[in-house]
Amino acid sequence: MDRYDSLEAFFRPRSVAVVGASATPGSVGSILMHNLLQTQFGGVVYPVNPKRKAVHGVLCYPSLMDTPEAAQLAVIATPAATVPAMIEQCVERGVRSAIVISAGFSELGAEGRALEKRIHDIALGKLRIIGPNCLGIIHPPGGLNASFASAMAKPGRIALLSQSGAICTSILDWARERNVGFSTFVSVGTMLDVDFADLIDYFSDDPETRSIVLYMESVGDVRKFISAARAAARSKHVILVKAGRHEAGAKAAASHTGALAGSDAVFDAAVRRAGVLRVTTIPDLFNMAEILAHQPSPRGPGLAIVTNAGGPGVMATDALMLAGGQLAVLRPESIAALSAVLPAYWSHGNPIDVLGDAPPERYERALEICAQDPNVQGILILLAPQAVTEPTETARRLARFARVEGKPVLASWMGGADVRAGRTVLGEAGIASFDSPEAAVKAFLNLVQYRRSQELLYEMPAALPEDWQPDQQRARTLLDEVRKSGRTLLTEYEAKELLGCYGIPTVPTVNARSADEAVIEANRLGYPVVLKLWSETITHKTDAGGVVLNLADDAGVRTAFAQIQANAGRYVETHPVAHAAGPAGAFLGVTVQPMIRMKGYELIIGSSVDAQFGPTILFGAGGILVEVFQDRALGLPPLNRTLARRLIERTQIARALQGIRGQRPVPLDQLETLLVRFSYLLCDFLDIREIDINPLLASPEGLLGLDARVVLGAAPTKLAIEPYPNQHTASWRLPNGTDIVMRAIRPEDEPLIEDHHQALSEQSIRMRFFSMVKALSRDRLIRLCHLDYAREMALVAVRKTAEGKPEIIGVSRYYMNPQTRAAEFAVIVRDAYQGEGLGQHLMECLITVARERGVRQLNGAVLRENGRMLALAKDLGFREGTAVDRDAVKVVLDL
Repeated sequence: MDRYDSLEAFFRPRSVAVVGASATPGSVGSILMHNLLQTQFGGVVYPVNPKRKAVHGVLCYPSLMDTPEAAQLAVIATPAATVPAMIEQCVERGVRSAIVISAGFSELGAEGRALEKRIHDIALGKLRIIGPNCLGIIHPPGGLNASFASAMAKPGRIALLSQSGAICTSILDWARERNVGFSTFVSVGTMLDVDFADLIDYFSDDPETRSIVLYMESVGDVRKFISAARAAARSKHVILVKAGRHEAGAKAAASHTGALAGSDAVFDAAVRRAGVLRVTTIPDLFNMAEILAHQPSPRGPGLAIVTNAGGPGVMATDALMLAGGQLAVLRPESIAALSAVLPAYWSHGNPIDVLGDAPPERYERALEICAQDPNVQGILILLAPQAVTEPTETARRLARFARVEGKPVLASWMGGADVRAGRTVLGEAGIASFDSPEAAVKAFLNLVQYRRSQELLYEMPAALPEDWQPDQQRARTLLDEVRKSGRTLLTEYEAKELLGCYGIPTVPTVNARSADEAVIEANRLGYPVVLKLWSETITHKTDAGGVVLNLADDAGVRTAFAQIQANAGRYVETHPVAHAAGPAGAFLGVTVQPMIRMKGYELIIGSSVDAQFGPTILFGAGGILVEVFQDRALGLPPLNRTLARRLIERTQIARALQGIRGQRPVPLDQLETLLVRFSYLLCDFLDIREIDINPLLASPEGLLGLDARVVLGAAPTKLAIEPYPNQHTASWRLPNGTDIVMRAIRPEDEPLIEDHHQALSEQSIRMRFFSMVKALSRDRLIRLCHLDYAREMALVAVRKTAEGKPEIIGVSRYYMNPQTRAAEFAVIVRDAYQGEGLGQHLMECLITVARERGVRQLNGAVLRENGRMLALAKDLGFREGTAVDRDAVKVVLDL
């Protein structure tokens, strides 16, 4: 691994220099020295302080230049103004990593930000830095306490990353009391260099870490964070709390870290997309880490509640339903089985009230039946201590249900001393027990949300038609003409033209500058018609009295034209138009549109630019009351069909769209496709600042945009998630005349990759995988097809069969280590097409893409007997590296 990029020296250093070491009791420099010496991490400690000869009995050095060797890690605790000079010494001395404890940087404003920039510029490419304004690092497995925390953390399997030092010390104290241990404890501070994404990448590969939990106030590099979190969430539980949910809290967080907090709703959408679980409290962080370590995620939201008292059952039900959960509907067979083992006056439904005199055996039988009911997707056991209750023995009997396949089991043993032993029994078995029913329900709903977020990482989307392409050139020409006219607001006609370029259906719309023109167009379209204000400056036509509906004849059109013109004039007088077009641009005429009689639901699809996350997508109930009902869900582009469907499902109107009270359903497949195409538009034109289709009429007959609004921004924004790389799509022809399309792989290519693998010979499979892989598992297919293009790439060669179906005949791919930016490559070609130059072309394309995307090195293992691949690698400029083993050699290309 590259010396600069490795974070290993932070957590397993062989030597540590403490710059600002002190013997003054209670000082940061003294606490740092005490913690390092007390924990005996197995390395050497070098105190650095020009005013001291020794600190805590250890020989002290005047500067980093005077230590016997270059320390692998420097911990700096000197005043902020001196830190740039200390960083210069680190670089000159060859120190690999530094933790800057000192405060007084970006959190204090412009002067502090200037100091940070100086430090960043000095260290860039030479030294990795955690901090400044941080508590430090604790690494229990290695015995390292390079922090000024009051005590050492217990060893465990949780990596904690926190932006607040005070939160860190509080968590340490809380964790000691509850016997929670850590694999690592990192206070990240203001993240001048090493950020959440770097640390998530590091701990996702750490075998000592099972869960990564974060306390966040700001994200840092958004795309980098989402990319790292998404990669880690495939193999670890990533759970976070983010402060600043309310606007006031966001402002407080920004003043604390000196960083932008961003919109909370957009942040929610981002972490959901990354497969990360967001919780609301510090205890939730650790509760969920422990629950996920011992319990499965539920396959659905249906919860069965088993209780010995009616009140707690009602409380749990209320908490569940108010938070959007579902009571499991017990099967008739389960009701009958419960009736056979419970007293006659049990509740005969869910919640399952086993009554106050329930002995342990009654609880046990009820749980056995719930565990076998496929409608039950989670079980909550409530126990309220009563005169005949046996809390401890009941817990012992139920401990065996800690491992019900696909069904998490949670408990609430309510009370104090009487139930404490029972809680301990449950906890040791792996069943989390909560003080209250509401807390247990909250944990179950967190599990449901986590499962849904994880499904987004693994679900294969339905394919979009291969033969559809947007008219990008026409769209770009249209937007360029708007800008040339000095405008940023598109007229309604222009906005609908833009949507049409991406296959989004809108109502036919024509412009008319005069009442006569409006009459002519109305007759051409056919009555009844709608007249709307045609304006280059007024954005909301309804507010300006600029919409007249259901006009039945020529006279009505002329009257409406005059009415809209007068209303626009009055609107300009009361709403000054700050625009290059001036008041004259407020009324250019009207647009004429047919009056749509189609019955349906009014929806909104829109986008705005978040200051931190870039373009966002909004979907929900639309019309003029959109801001009143607030029924909406947010997502991030790009979307595929699965992501679009999930976005729809998160709204209340989704139920109506599926058909209710005898109404036919809306074609949801068309709505998914429209959302995907809308996301393509946002990805292709990053200078769009705002766009609304409101209302979008959705009926069983189809979808139709009735109105649209587009506003351009001053400069292009950046997407939070790397979009599908259309730029790598190209045509190619084999020597035998077969036409090929080269493009990046897509998640919906799973079936094509599976067919490609089945068509390979045993020899080709062994050359690629070094063993006989007869079939690709679902997990492997996901790894091969669901890529994060920011760090991995796969190019597929696709031909059309005689039946016109796509068929993959070759693949080249790389996976880049985000820390070193070195990438491992592989290539394989279907046997029938080997020897045609396809493998070389795939590799040449892959090398070009890797260079464009900042990959520093391509390397791959090749079997020594694979002479054709070794020869191709040599022709492409690869050099032979170290032997992998006696059968394989590594080939390397420095880019």
